[in-house]
Amino acid sequence: MSTPYFFGYGSLVNRNTHNYPDARPARLMGWRRVWRQTTFAPRPILTAEPYAGSEIDGLIAHVPNNDWQALDAREHAYDRVLVTEAAQHSAAAESVLATYTVPMDKYPPAPTPRPIYLSYLDVVIQGYLQEFGETGALDFFATTSGWDAPIRDDRADPIYPRHQCLSMQERVFVDDQIKQLGCRILP
Repeated sequence: MSTPYFFGYGSLVNRNTHNYPDARPARLMGWRRVWRQTTFAPRPILTAEPYAGSEIDGLIAHVPNNDWQALDAREHAYDRVLVTEAAQHSAAAESVLATYTVPMDKYPPAPTPRPIYLSYLDVVIQGYLQEFGETGALDFFATTSGWDAPIRDDRADPIYPRHQCLSMQERVFVDDQIKQLGCRILP
């Protein structure tokens, strides 16, 4: 019998935001991350999409109680997509692996760019720094598109519900990267 795992490429990479069993590093071949602008949420949705020649790091975790339906309900804004053949990981060979993604046509596009919450970006990058080091965090920025969206600086009053406290070094790293990308910061 196969063991079901799911691949996370955003906040799941930060182990402080969940308690999923058997989480471990993995890589998804032929995919990239995208800040998808939709009318579904007041901020862009971080999603993944097939993209030839790109690879993204993340964590896989065992689906709790082997219950895809419960996980599907938690990820209701996303579609579950099988990615078993595209993944490199240390789980058992007979594992089944899926990720959650928001196809471009699932929701109407936002009429104007919505801001990325800095509290969310902080959580994601903190996870990448902890799991993959500075090189992995830099790869996150390089393998993610949609950086033309503004960034809302909500660190003083975080909007993201699973926000984390970053070290000064982590904050400086995030700030330096968004500055290098030329992102517009909103107060």
